[in-house]
Amino acid sequence: MSNGLFITFEGSEGCGKSTQIERLATRLKGAGRRVVVTREPGGTPIGEHIRHLLKFAPAGQAMKSETELLLFAASRAQIVRELIEPALRDGATVIADRFLDSTTVYQGVARRLDAASVKFINDFAVGGCVPDLTFVLDLDAATARARMLNRSRSVAAPDRMEQEPVEFYEAVRQGFLQLAAVAPQRVCVIDGSKLSDEVEALIWRQLEMKLRLVN
Repeated sequence: MSNGLFITFEGSEGCGKSTQIERLATRLKGAGRRVVVTREPGGTPIGEHIRHLLKFAPAGQAMKSETELLLFAASRAQIVRELIEPALRDGATVIADRFLDSTTVYQGVARRLDAASVKFINDFAVGGCVPDLTFVLDLDAATARARMLNRSRSVAAPDRMEQEPVEFYEAVRQGFLQLAAVAPQRVCVIDGSKLSDEVEALIWRQLEMKLRLVN
């Protein structure tokens, strides 16, 4: 379906995704690749409105898990067709901060929604657009939560998703590890507790192996 390369980053809040996405994008651009960086939810005008509702709007505090699932899927359906698929057809490398695996884990595992229903909705939203490589930055729940709260204090109050208890994030962590065990050919777990430079080197090493396979 695509001529480009689709890379996604996953993990709990506070795992360091933003830092590593920025570093990887810089290295890929330096290697001569055209890079498109995006995020979920968001990434399109429609998606950014949905993001605000999911994370910041006061009305979102009463949101049900099923509603949350469908809103994430709606944002994803838009970004796939408006941004990701056209960029891939044009030969770009797309790096996304979260994608369908977040819904599998956050809503399917941590929210305990029916796994088959979550998969059906995910499949419908992405329409066959699946990452070539997914990096899961693994971090224990207590450390991830401490990082997240420290970051929030320096910027703003925690958003709706960041207000979940540590048990929720432990379920998220285990969900991502289970996902990696099921799909090891696509999902690569990286130790997020290491120094940023070490994490960057591990990601680049894995990506180099992937690039040798697709070039």
